[in-house]
Amino acid sequence: MRKFSTSARRWLLAACLALGVAASGWLMPLAGSGESPASAGQLSAKGQILSLEKISKLARSYKAGEILEVELEKKHGRYIYEVEILDTRSQVWELKLDAKTGQLLKMELDD
Repeated sequence: MRKFSTSARRWLLAACLALGVAASGWLMPLAGSGESPASAGQLSAKGQILSLEKISKLARSYKAGEILEVELEKKHGRYIYEVEILDTRSQVWELKLDAKTGQLLKMELDD
C-alpha cells in the first residue's frame, strides 16, 4: 500500500470534497447566474425573502403549470425571483416576482 505525505493527503481530501460539492449542486445557483442556494436560504431565514416553497406556490397561483426553473437575482437593490413555468399547452412562461412580498411584477411568454 502506498503512503501519501500529509500535504498530498490534504490535497486529495480537498479535491474529493470539491468534486462532491460540485456534483451535489450545493454551490450551484438555483438556476442560471443568480444567487446561490446557500445565500437564498440565509436570506429566507432572516425574513428578507420568501422561501422557495412559498414562491413556488405563489407562482403557480399566478400561472398554473409545472415549474421548470427558479432563479433569484438582485436587481436595482431588491431581490427578484424569476420563475419559468410550463403550462398545459406546452408554453413556457417567465414570471418575475418580488422576492420579499411575492408580488407579481411581470409575466410573459418565454422565447
